[in-house]
This record gives sequence, structure tokens and C-alpha cells, in this order.
Amino acid sequence: MFTGLVEEIGIVESISKSTKSARIAIKASTVLEGVKLGDSICTNGVCLTVTSFGGNKFTVDAMAETMRRSNLSNFQIGEEVNLERALRVGDRLGGHIVTGHIDGMGTISSYEKEDNAVWITISASKEILKYIVQKGSIAIDGVSLTVAYVDDNVFKVSIIPHTKDMTTLLRKKVGAVVNLECDVLGKYVEKFLGGKEQAPVDKGIDFNFLSEHGFA
Repeated sequence: MFTGLVEEIGIVESISKSTKSARIAIKASTVLEGVKLGDSICTNGVCLTVTSFGGNKFTVDAMAETMRRSNLSNFQIGEEVNLERALRVGDRLGGHIVTGHIDGMGTISSYEKEDNAVWITISASKEILKYIVQKGSIAIDGVSLTVAYVDDNVFKVSIIPHTKDMTTLLRKKVGAVVNLECDVLGKYVEKFLGGKEQAPVDKGIDFNFLSEHGFA
């Protein structure tokens, strides 16, 4: 488990691709403190296992499923990535519970500056948007953020200066693809209610739905 609070920005040093998978080496410093083989490091929101480390870098293996579902398939040497070590028992949960198992990808549609913050608009599929609620949490490339707006096509978040400095989000261009992980709570509620069998894909969980099933 992770919190979505990025500890440092790493740099992709090398990529060795096979037919569908890849081995990736990433330069870092903070996340290497106390690292052990088999530890989990959240890389752009994806939980990856450390397979080797030394000096100022660590190596991970990304399987075919990970490459299909994330922007790791677009990695280039020299690219900056958000990094976070796994949550330890007793740590403060300053962001929200992030599993590192992303739901899919979105595309940055626009940036808009407002005073000291920057609004990011991200387009995503209906399959992802149905789990996103206003004032709820979402992880974007591993960054825990609060949803300020959502409709049937896009959602928006606002980035404060600290988040700008500590993550890669405002260093990306319009059109860039980002990893998205929705709050896990909504997915569990849908599973328990049998939502996927009882409701169309584009139908969200609202007050009427909860009332019909005795939850409100």
C-alpha cells in the first residue's frame, strides 16, 4: 500500500524490452534508503518490485499486463518518474490509500493557471470516470489528489506549488498519457452490490441506486 505522497522524482536510466515486457533501471536516492530485494516502489503509480539495486539506481521488471495498462510502455531514457516507497505500519496516511494497481490511463487535455494553483483537466473512459466523484480522491501517476470537478468525459484537479515542485505532473505536455487509480472503496461497493451485473457500464452509483439496494 502507498499514500500517493511522492517522495522523489527519479530518472529512467535504461530500458530493456522483450516482446511484451521490460526491465527498467531508475536513478534515485531517497527511495533507496533501507531498500531490500523484493521491496515495492510505486513508480508513476504502478507498484513494482525491486529486483536489484546498487549505487544510485534500482531495477524492476514490468510484465506484459503492466505494460498494456500503464504509461510504462511509453517510457524513454531520461524520463522523470514519481517514486514512493510502500507505506509502513505507523506511518501517517497523509494522502489516501493507493494500491499501485492502476485502473487505466487518461490524457491531459489542458492546463489553466488560477492564482497560485494550476488546474489540470484529464479525459478518461467512462469505465474509469464512473468511479470518480467530486471531492473524492484519485491517484494520477501515483500522486494523491482531490477531484474538484467531474462529468461524463473529463475530471479536474488543482495543483498547488508544493505538488508542482515534488512531482512530474506539471512537467508534462498537453496530450500526455497518465496512469489513473480510482479510490478502491467505490470498486468494492460495486462488487458487493453486484453492480457490474445489475447496472449498465455507464451507470454510476448514486443515492437512488443505494436506496434501491437498502443502503440509504
